[in-house]
Amino acid sequence: MPSLSDLLRSTAERHPDRPGIVFEGRSQTYREFAAQVERMAAVIADRGLAKGDRVLLVSGNSDLFIVAAFAILRAGAILVPANPRSAVPELAYLIEDSGASLVIAASALSSLATDAAGETPVVALDELDALATASALSALTSWPAEADDALIIYTSGTTGRPKGALFDHHRSLWVGIAMMGVMGMHEEERMLHVAPLYHAAELCMLLFSGTMLAATHYVLGAFDPIAVAQTMSDDKITVFFGVPTMYQALLRVPGLAELDLSAWRVGMFGAAPMPASVVTALLAAFPSVELIQLCGQTEAGPGGIYSSPEDVRLRPDASGRHAIPNLEAKVVDEHGADVVPGQAGELLLRGETIMKRYWNKPDETAAAMRGDWLLTGDVATIDADGYITLVDRLKDMIISGGRNIYSVEVENALMAHPDIVDVAVLGVPHEEFGESVMAVIVPREGTSPTLEDIRTWSTTQVADYKAPRVLVEHAIPRNASGKIQKHILRAELETSGVLTR
Repeated sequence: MPSLSDLLRSTAERHPDRPGIVFEGRSQTYREFAAQVERMAAVIADRGLAKGDRVLLVSGNSDLFIVAAFAILRAGAILVPANPRSAVPELAYLIEDSGASLVIAASALSSLATDAAGETPVVALDELDALATASALSALTSWPAEADDALIIYTSGTTGRPKGALFDHHRSLWVGIAMMGVMGMHEEERMLHVAPLYHAAELCMLLFSGTMLAATHYVLGAFDPIAVAQTMSDDKITVFFGVPTMYQALLRVPGLAELDLSAWRVGMFGAAPMPASVVTALLAAFPSVELIQLCGQTEAGPGGIYSSPEDVRLRPDASGRHAIPNLEAKVVDEHGADVVPGQAGELLLRGETIMKRYWNKPDETAAAMRGDWLLTGDVATIDADGYITLVDRLKDMIISGGRNIYSVEVENALMAHPDIVDVAVLGVPHEEFGESVMAVIVPREGTSPTLEDIRTWSTTQVADYKAPRVLVEHAIPRNASGKIQKHILRAELETSGVLTR
């Protein structure tokens, strides 16, 4: 199998004149796309980078992000994409932890990157693009191999400092191949990229797979639901991936029913739990779209389990039914035995896309693996029909009066409340029960649901002992993939005096 760089070369040879990237009125054919990658790779290599050196790329979504990502890989370096909203200390940590030899930053972020980089050189993305365009350097003659290291993708850090998951070209290619099968992708796709390209889902599942099959990549710099809906209509988008909060915002776009979305074929969602009530609303609003639920982990490629369009219709409450191609999934108890239907256990994954290891973290790598199985840390149940439902993170499970309460289950129940637009559930100390349930909510504008309201509602959805005993109104911090950052939420509530250590 070739490398990620070979897939772009092959596509440009097969479909040189097909539009490759469209961004803010600029369009590149695959011939132009591949040629600029070659020029930029030569400029990067000319800075003295050796095979396996790490290059941190910090930028929002743009055509230049895509060109730079492929150029880094083409130069034989390891791509380390970073969140463009990172603060200086967060960026400094990624640079130091990865041992980056070079930082490439969007022009608007070059000052921030310079502050974080210390002695590590920084080049602005626009400047690098201009240097590549004007370059007379000879094209590189050696190509990365399938077994060469390609990516360090940092985990989202929902429980603390992120860890870098290392992947070679082989693993990342298999993610793309797997998603081609899951989506039934063909060579006429028109993909909309609005979820962050630095994130593993958009980068590996969509960008790499789409490039393999010469899809046209339409790129938006930021998520705006009206702009997304209009782009999908105007540009006849066929494939879209979004986190649950994006889909919820799309449902609220004024005049959505009047837009021509007839070209939209596949709608994928994942990276965070999607309440079943929202899935039901999506099925009603977009009956002709094949909705696919993805549930995975960065450390798996990202890879994991998924629900087919039929599964989504039949079981909108489930997280997935099948492992993605070339992966296996199982749910086990604390002894490693498969759970019986309905019993909660930990979701484990193994297969072609699982990370090689955490970068420079052998102890954390050992703790995350059981043989060749990845321990996801996700608590899940599996039923007699094979549907797997994530109910919590192991670290977030609440034990109240000796009974396990899974926060995701309570969050999904509360998200169906008409006066709640966002919610997070935490365990807080309780003298009698050890822990009790706190619901942190963002109410719908103009409403003020009370604890009594919430408890009454909850008991129509879940057992009474799972109903919140404490109610707080507070913004819910989420990362770019839509996951609740409960460690940040707890810190904010402690600072405000709502929680005590």
